[in-house]
Amino acid sequence: MAEADTISARAGMNEVPLTPPGAPSDGGRPSLPGEGPGPSVKVATARVSPEALRTGADLAPYIDHTLLKPEASREDLLKVAEEARQHGFATVCVNSSNVALVARVLEGSKTVPIAVVGFPLGAALSSAKAFEAREAIRAGAREIDMVINLGALKSRDYAQVHEDIAQVVGASRPYPVKVILETSQLTREEKIIGCVLAKAAGAAFVKTSTGFSSGGATVEDVALMREVVGDDVGVKASGGVRSAEDAMKMIQAGANRLGASASVAIVSGQKSTAKY
Repeated sequence: MAEADTISARAGMNEVPLTPPGAPSDGGRPSLPGEGPGPSVKVATARVSPEALRTGADLAPYIDHTLLKPEASREDLLKVAEEARQHGFATVCVNSSNVALVARVLEGSKTVPIAVVGFPLGAALSSAKAFEAREAIRAGAREIDMVINLGALKSRDYAQVHEDIAQVVGASRPYPVKVILETSQLTREEKIIGCVLAKAAGAAFVKTSTGFSSGGATVEDVALMREVVGDDVGVKASGGVRSAEDAMKMIQAGANRLGASASVAIVSGQKSTAKY
């Protein structure tokens, strides 16, 4: 994308490293205590053809079924995990303290647990985010959704933003990391730079929103993010995806993963009033 190249040059990003510091040459990570090396997780990042999606139920494999409310009870979490198994959602996305419970329920299914990291503000120390990612993986997470350091991005401290993402990517290997940009808080230029930095730091996906800010995913933002990262990095639309129609529009714009708490309504052809 020519615009991304122009903005990157104007922003003085030429000195930002293009690979995560300390990355193993084979792309793997050391085994955690008590586990084998394990296979690298494959994440679908190819564009999804809207023509292949006929009904709401066809959307299930692209949905991260999400419960991130701080007041979520054990019963709430069990319900979400069982819904994911029943409908065949791609993942269940929860706070890191809830991953172990969800992972036990999902064991033996094709649905995998996601933990959010540095959520929802993204303002924690990079070392704290990396620690949270490692501990979440120990607990059973197989994907990590981290929040970008918004303050550093807006301060044009691109080396810090890159390092922040790279530390979490390194701590999470071989499992994929999605970088939440919180697009409602960013200018067009900041969205582009955030995508460039996330891709350079080794993220598997860029993601629109936490669902806890003033706005969620828009078709325009998803299309822009897809244009910047190309086809080798995924785009996740999250926040405000409440119906099958919403989901189809996001996929048509370039999303290949959808974050939603209204997942059951989406695949059932209904419209939800849920915020996320």
